[in-house]
Amino acid sequence: MIDFATLYDKNIDQLFAFGARFTTDREMLKDCIHDVFLKLYTRRQNLDSVENIESYLYISLRNRINDEFRRNIHVCDNEITDTTMRARAELEEYNHEQLERMSALTASIEKYFHKLSPRQREIINLYYIEERKYDDICRIMGINYQSVRNLMHRSISRLREFATQLAV
Repeated sequence: MIDFATLYDKNIDQLFAFGARFTTDREMLKDCIHDVFLKLYTRRQNLDSVENIESYLYISLRNRINDEFRRNIHVCDNEITDTTMRARAELEEYNHEQLERMSALTASIEKYFHKLSPRQREIINLYYIEERKYDDICRIMGINYQSVRNLMHRSISRLREFATQLAV
């Protein structure tokens, strides 16, 4: 069973920083984060299949922010003209294409990410998702600085190998 208060306290600052990459609207971002935790709480019985709850939170937040952007495209206080309608349709089509590309890219990255060893996945997660510094990673993983650098290099190299296989 998940202790939601601890999960919230542990991840709120990182989720806010992550969400701030996508929007400058702090209130909307706070609402999105709270929506993610509310959804997580209401669906807590189905969480047994979730292997990495932190990744689940980040992906859920990104999706919730995207939903909010899509919803806001349809909200307009101005008079709607044919030009506005055409521009909005083009923007929606562009956003839809971008989302499809992002989804395909995310699926590819996740597929290759899971081909990495558990330690390689851990170091990638710590450095890129949790935005930890190498010194922090040394303490968390219990290895020295040079080993962290070497492991990171091997992990990135392996992902590049997968990417070149994808491109061929």
